[in-house]
Amino acid sequence: MDQQTDAVFSRRALLDNSVYLVAAFAVFVHFLFNSKYGYFRDELYFAACGEHLAWGYVDHAPLVALASRISRGLFGDSLFALRLLPALSAAPKVWLAGWMAREVGGARFAQFFAALLVLLAPIYLTFDNFLSMNAFEPVFWMACAAMVLRILNGGSPRLWILFGIVVGIGILNKHSMLFFGSGIAIGLLLTPARKQFARVEIWLGLAVAFLIFLPNLLWEIRNDYPTIALLRTVIGTKYSNVSPLAYIGEQFLLVNPLAAPFWLAGLYFFLFDRDGRKYSVLGYAYLVVLLEMIVLHGKIYYLAPAYIMLLAGGAVWWERKILVRPGVWRKPAVLVPIILSGIIAAPLAMPILPVATAVKYCAFFGVQDVKVENVPLNSLPQLFGDMFGWQQQVQAMARAVHSLPADEQSRVTLLAYNYGEAGAIDYFGKHHGMPKAISGHNQYGAWGPRGASGRLVVAIGFSKERLDRAFGEVTAFEKINPEYALPEESGLTIYICRQPRKNLSSSWNEWTYLD
Repeated sequence: MDQQTDAVFSRRALLDNSVYLVAAFAVFVHFLFNSKYGYFRDELYFAACGEHLAWGYVDHAPLVALASRISRGLFGDSLFALRLLPALSAAPKVWLAGWMAREVGGARFAQFFAALLVLLAPIYLTFDNFLSMNAFEPVFWMACAAMVLRILNGGSPRLWILFGIVVGIGILNKHSMLFFGSGIAIGLLLTPARKQFARVEIWLGLAVAFLIFLPNLLWEIRNDYPTIALLRTVIGTKYSNVSPLAYIGEQFLLVNPLAAPFWLAGLYFFLFDRDGRKYSVLGYAYLVVLLEMIVLHGKIYYLAPAYIMLLAGGAVWWERKILVRPGVWRKPAVLVPIILSGIIAAPLAMPILPVATAVKYCAFFGVQDVKVENVPLNSLPQLFGDMFGWQQQVQAMARAVHSLPADEQSRVTLLAYNYGEAGAIDYFGKHHGMPKAISGHNQYGAWGPRGASGRLVVAIGFSKERLDRAFGEVTAFEKINPEYALPEESGLTIYICRQPRKNLSSSWNEWTYLD
């Protein structure tokens, strides 16, 4: 690289307007498609948790419940409203990619390219298309990474206090924020940036993060650490257990296999490049979290938030080392395959195609071969299959309730096997004049039977054998087979149960389970 070119790259460019345009387009894409198919299982569950705001839940941190409460309170119960905040979260992801590329010396093309890579990454298209903590997690991780970059570039050490605020809120969104925080801490220790630990601001930031996290921690302590108990139950059983090599290999699918040369270049840039080694904290942070996920058998997408910073670094490395060479064809040769592959991958990540077409499209690409949970699949991958069947279930439950004499309808208990079925009843049941459901699954189990005796129960999701052990009279009402629903939500029979062998409230521990 000649001296004139080096001087150009040494001056930090202004954030290019194209980054803002790509960020806005990312939100627009989700506005177009996030109302297709149906409500995702976990969305219905988070909505129920939003009706029971607390500092903790058995299987997730509290922020997503608050997000659901806010969305429904401001915009109603439509699918678009429930998914508004995740759609909006696409913009800061894209913006942060461009900003970090600028912060490590990237010029206009690197900033645009980093933003584009994040826009087209299948995992972020998936995350931002339905309500979950995963939509917001990359924003918290990468906001912290951006502040580390700014500090390393001479920014005010008071940014460590803001860093602590973001970390604390990030933990309340998802506890895996702790892993990224540990990666940053170890990255600082392994590099000359360890001198940051001599600053009082970094310790103040740590104290702030702890104080924000404290209410959730106290909730965990008071409830005997249910999150840890759940993880012990699901790792290796419900969660797919893959070898370390398979885990690393499946990382290439998250952000598009054709994008691998760019995030790998980003990892190289942060760890070995002459200009990028100044920011090696981020490279080490990625490797630390990767090792933690392998050891703890985390789901393959748990590392996904980190790829935004690697794509930013990779875009800068490519701009400096490859695309700076003469030849007008170089940038189009890089952009066109990425854009085309992103368009091809998008229907695998979002509900873009008609359902019948999506079945064939997903089968052609073998999407069902990549599993994050050990659940039986039907014609659709789990992501899409879990968006079907819920309203049909509630309609069938309503028919069962309304088949009862009027005096019995007012005192019936709705019992669901899992939180998806219970969440659906709670979300849609009010339109059918139905009471809230009870279930022994995860947080529903912790909420208890709400005083139900079990004298009259309409149940869904259970086998007749299980209900026969609890009731003296079990009558099948209707069997439902919602099209495209996952096998565990198909072929379900609605049962009307009477004559409980035990009071439901006193035997509730026999119904509760973690999964």
